[in-house]
Amino acid sequence: MLFSDNTRYSYARPQLIEVICQLRFPTILSIGSADPAQFQEAVRADYPRYVARQDAQPPRVVNPGTPQAKLEQQPPITNYNFISSDGLWKLNLTQNFIALSTLRYIRWEDFAQKLDKVLALFIQIYRPAFFERIGLRYVNAFSRRALGLQEALWDDLINTPFVGVLSEPDVDEKLVGKSALDVELSLGENRRMKLHAGPGLLNGGKQDTEPKFILDGDFSVLDKEIPADRIPADLDSLHDHAVRLFNSAITRELRDAMGPTPLA
Repeated sequence: MLFSDNTRYSYARPQLIEVICQLRFPTILSIGSADPAQFQEAVRADYPRYVARQDAQPPRVVNPGTPQAKLEQQPPITNYNFISSDGLWKLNLTQNFIALSTLRYIRWEDFAQKLDKVLALFIQIYRPAFFERIGLRYVNAFSRRALGLQEALWDDLINTPFVGVLSEPDVDEKLVGKSALDVELSLGENRRMKLHAGPGLLNGGKQDTEPKFILDGDFSVLDKEIPADRIPADLDSLHDHAVRLFNSAITRELRDAMGPTPLA
């Protein structure tokens, strides 16, 4: 079963490394034409550190479907970063999206409360007409070393649909160079999921050479016009899908190793 029950747990040894929520909206040129001083002042108490960078855009096709068709490089977009004093929370603002991410996720209600506060300030200052995409992404990196499971195989810790050939008894895990599951799936009602699952090295193994099992689920709502008052319900729905997927992916052995406490 791809989506299991939606029972939630708090873990003493969580393996969640990042949670990101991004909301896309029609281009607001005023965001890129001047530094967002008013927005910074509104969020500065919680996100005092500030960095701006230039993000490259993918090229666009000019004159598609004609002999004159060609790729045209687009100018970069300024990405404004507002970061908490401990570096664990970050806001990203561009002329097309606003995002909140954290490296210290405790529970959904805490994350949603921070997002609500930021989003209310953004809407008050920039007054977007509507939103076009809501995305919620959970990135887990399970470490056998951190959980005291060095002798366990991934097939013992991750359920069969997510480990591919590693679930076969005649496949030696040590001899497999790469095994990954990549899925794009409609969840109905303009909802989609992109999933990557498989062993891998974080940041190319530059600082940590232990292979982790990556479970990266990106859940989204795509619609022509999403009003602001619909965002909480849509996010709750995406979060529910994320919980169900996580519960489906892990075995009881892995859950017990993380030290679960059921949440009300």
